[in-house]
Amino acid sequence: MGQSPSSHAPPPAGVSNYRPVTPPPSSSAATSEIHSRKHSQEESDELSDSIIDYSSEIPDDCLALIFQFVTSGDRKRCSLVSKRWLLVEGQSRHRLTLNAQSELLPIIPSLFSRYDSVTKLSLRCDRRSVSLNDAGLIQISLRCRNLTRVKLRGCREITELGMAALGNTCKNLKKFSCGSCNFGAKGLNAFLDNCSSLEELSVKRLRGIDDGGAPEPIGPGASDGSLRSIVLKELYNGQLFGPLICGAKKLKTLKLIRCLGDWDRILETISDYDSSDSSLVEVHLERVQVSDIGLSALSKCANLEILHMIKTPDCTNTGVMEVAERCKLLRKVHIDGWKTNRIGNEGLIAIAKHSVNLQELVLIGINPSSVSLEAIAMNCKKLERLALCGSETIADSEISCIASKCVALKKLCIKRCPVSDEGIEAFAFGCPNLVKIKVKKCRNVTGEVGDWLRSKRGSLVVNLDVCAAEVENVDAQEEPVEFSATMNQESLATSASGRGSIFRTRFGVLGGRGFVTSTFRRWSVGNSSSNGNL
Repeated sequence: MGQSPSSHAPPPAGVSNYRPVTPPPSSSAATSEIHSRKHSQEESDELSDSIIDYSSEIPDDCLALIFQFVTSGDRKRCSLVSKRWLLVEGQSRHRLTLNAQSELLPIIPSLFSRYDSVTKLSLRCDRRSVSLNDAGLIQISLRCRNLTRVKLRGCREITELGMAALGNTCKNLKKFSCGSCNFGAKGLNAFLDNCSSLEELSVKRLRGIDDGGAPEPIGPGASDGSLRSIVLKELYNGQLFGPLICGAKKLKTLKLIRCLGDWDRILETISDYDSSDSSLVEVHLERVQVSDIGLSALSKCANLEILHMIKTPDCTNTGVMEVAERCKLLRKVHIDGWKTNRIGNEGLIAIAKHSVNLQELVLIGINPSSVSLEAIAMNCKKLERLALCGSETIADSEISCIASKCVALKKLCIKRCPVSDEGIEAFAFGCPNLVKIKVKKCRNVTGEVGDWLRSKRGSLVVNLDVCAAEVENVDAQEEPVEFSATMNQESLATSASGRGSIFRTRFGVLGGRGFVTSTFRRWSVGNSSSNGNL
């Protein structure tokens, strides 16, 4: 009585598969459930309101500064935190590297609406893909008028139209680098004619230059008064850059690396232009056809401070002596004699006699005697870094001479020389300022002398590699030594097919970097803070 029918009442007679039906909740129960859910939602909202966004108190400028200390991947993840972080991360990104395939074209407007403060842009395309074309480069130049650095790698669809737009629109551009592109001399001229602020130009494997047509010389255009550095790598018709090199009135750095052709005449023309004010300070000649005639022309550049001669077999003592006698400001000299024995004691003695400011000397594949080494040690009082590689005459007596005479020496590298433990022991008391010594592939040097030297001079960093088995199986040729890495060096290895294989055949390109290169590049990092001129 007064009770609701039971849900478990027996089934009616004659009805099979009977399932009891649960009655719907009463109106009061439904109302209670609705209030309960509303209360839970209010609690959730209150909890969300109680979470404090501490980053909201950080000004946008400070947040942008924080983003500069995280990696590129972390920056991408940070941009997903909130709309504000997305906006600040995009506006504070000044350096951007893009996969410059043709698929990039449709998203350029939205991409550069977000990254509207980019000043350093790198566009790279794989050789198996179709690259961005002129329309894409024009759009980018219109949206990024404040670009100061641009790199193009493998952008084969860009022609002189896109290059002209880049130079004409981006008036603040100071550094430009291109490699494996097809626009050739016309494209470079169209760019340089409109680029009046350019200071650094680097060109590598520019395919359009050697298109089989009439050669078009490349001039400085509007950048004749601003260009400071020119780097040319792996070019067939490098002489087409003669007007550009000679017309750059304030050129300080010239690097010619594996460029075919006779460069003596170009160097003579440079010296005629440069001798009046001697602006040229640094010259790199690597695997190029240059002789004593070219060195004689360089000797007229009285302000020359840095000279690299890497595998230039036609250069002899005569040319080196002329440079040393006239260029008295030399600070860094790298010579790779390539086992030709055309540069030796006479050239080194001239360097010792006239280069009193010498701080860095690298000798590869050269066989000096104790006479020339003693002259360098006695006269070059500022010599701090010395590398001796692949020499057959540098033995214990020569090393002992260096240990006793080079009082300013801080870093020393010896590789593939007939030096023994006796010569290394001389550094236990010699070279009082020596910080680090590296010895590699000198078969007569044992590991014990390293331990002994460390015990005598606890502060001296000693790095020995005495694997004799490796010495017998390696090529005797050395790679260039670099004490400082001021530019982003690219890999020496080229494509295994097509033009890359031709360059490998003609230039003998070696893959990778040698021991001494990486050694002194790392050492130079620690030096930069102590001596700003090194």
